[in-house]
Amino acid sequence: MANKIAKKIDAFLGRARTDSGELGALHAEALQANAARDYAAGKVATPENSQRYLYQQMNVDFNRRATVLDIRHMDKADGRVKKIHKKMARDITQGGLKLHWGGKENSTVIRLFKNFVQRLELNSREKLQSDARGCVMEGNLALQWVLEEVNGERRIGAGVRMPSETIVPQVDGSGRFKDHNNAYHQLDIMSSRVVAKFASWGLTIGRLDPDNYDDLGAMGRPYLDASRPVWQKLMMTEEDLVIRRRVRAPQKLSHNLRGMTPEAAKSYEEKVRNESGEIPTDFFVSGEGTVTAISGDANLEQIADVELLIDSFFSGSPAPKGLFGYVGDLPRDVLEDLKRDYYEEIDGAQDVQSGVYQRGFYLDLLLHGVNPLAYDFSVVFAERKTETRNQRADYALKLQALGFPQDMVFTAAGADPVEVRAKLEEQFNKADPYPDIYDDKEDDDQTKSGNATVNVTPGNGRKGESATTINTRT
Repeated sequence: MANKIAKKIDAFLGRARTDSGELGALHAEALQANAARDYAAGKVATPENSQRYLYQQMNVDFNRRATVLDIRHMDKADGRVKKIHKKMARDITQGGLKLHWGGKENSTVIRLFKNFVQRLELNSREKLQSDARGCVMEGNLALQWVLEEVNGERRIGAGVRMPSETIVPQVDGSGRFKDHNNAYHQLDIMSSRVVAKFASWGLTIGRLDPDNYDDLGAMGRPYLDASRPVWQKLMMTEEDLVIRRRVRAPQKLSHNLRGMTPEAAKSYEEKVRNESGEIPTDFFVSGEGTVTAISGDANLEQIADVELLIDSFFSGSPAPKGLFGYVGDLPRDVLEDLKRDYYEEIDGAQDVQSGVYQRGFYLDLLLHGVNPLAYDFSVVFAERKTETRNQRADYALKLQALGFPQDMVFTAAGADPVEVRAKLEEQFNKADPYPDIYDDKEDDDQTKSGNATVNVTPGNGRKGESATTINTRT
């Protein structure tokens, strides 16, 4: 069944039909432009990458695999790294997925998107966070689109995340696919055997910070790949710090055994050592029979080297160290500025992950006979982190005060206009003894917030921002 569907997809996507009977003129033109770009003059890849691609045809990239294994080890061994990955995954997937319309909405596309999200479990927070953690830790999000046919309907049944370090793009020296129907291979790292082959439409890879976006062989990079040397030094220094405290902190005793016979001195030394703990605190010399106390290390609080390594590690991480408990004397306003930079990183990761889902949804629409390029929409995450919820609400109210359409107001507030209108219709029908289709007539204004009076006072808010006042009384 899968091979049968794959052949149909190959015939469906493999060439641009001049009559555009199935794909439409827009998609046919897009395929022709893509084919022309694949055979553009010159080499897209760097000379070093071109040589590396030749070696990768027979095996995986062990340098990239070693990087991913190091990151996974860091995530398991250090709670700080685990917290970074977990917080990023949680912030990336906040609010779930939605359709953002730049043009006129289409009910068929909306219905197919809801079904697509449910089948692929993209409405599950666990699934979204799993994909986000894999993307952050591996630098790539590789989703295999599993095809199925139910009651004669062709569709995508699942989006399975693959280990990206085992995926080898089949590109030539210029960084372009040799064959779109044989674009990716998954190799066994032990035998270099090809486990599976994927067409360009059957496996979508979202890449974080590739060397060259147009170089299809350049894979993404994990967020903490350049922080590995600093992390290793930090772990070594922290271990040395603990050893130093255990060895040098306890009080030492110097035993002078002058005048004692060798047998008596040895017996005394063994008795004292047996009564002491793991850390040696007793030392013996052949002197007069006295015991002298030697104080422990008085400079144990000098840990500037550890603090330097911690600062160096978090300076290379996407988030400031203040978000993970290392507050110190960091001012609140400085932390707010650092959080803005972190949220921009989150927004970028959201775009990479949602872009992978959008490619899959495009394929699902094509399987249902719908041309995705005929509609202006994009798959995005509902909440962007560059603005707080209060800032989004304030911005939406200002747009409402300026008379913007309600759909734009809902979008600015971070809500899905389709979902909001559905809830408003449900609310309207509950209050109406004769429920009917919800519309925007003037006599129904009491069910909407359009009758509220919004006043904007410039320069009266926090940090010089304008303040917003809402009056819902008539």
